[in-house]
Amino acid sequence: MKSVFISENLYFLHIMSLVPVCWKKFMKKVLVYELQNNGLKVKTQVPMNIKYKDTCIESGFIADIIVEDKVIIEIKAVTEINNIHHQQLLTYLKLTDLKLGILVNFNTDYIDKSIFRKINGNLD
Repeated sequence: MKSVFISENLYFLHIMSLVPVCWKKFMKKVLVYELQNNGLKVKTQVPMNIKYKDTCIESGFIADIIVEDKVIIEIKAVTEINNIHHQQLLTYLKLTDLKLGILVNFNTDYIDKSIFRKINGNLD
């Protein structure tokens, strides 16, 4: 399953370094490299547009990573994950009509407590 593979890469990246906040962009690039190197289709910095009537309007929201057009990965490097971070990912899932999202905070001593799966509706 792709989400298990993604989680394994997140653990690897956390072990690789203590990941200071300034390393968020670097860690994102390394994760993208690992996913692509394992044959997965990856998009980065994906704008979230909102369809209103017959037009698309830029929302200003940007997803960090979308894997295989199925999973959104939102990367953080913050002191603490707050409800707003969870809501951000759920909003992205709704805007894209994707079902699965992963929220990860690399600024932690315990990566296993800093990876959150979010589901939009039911997984098929």
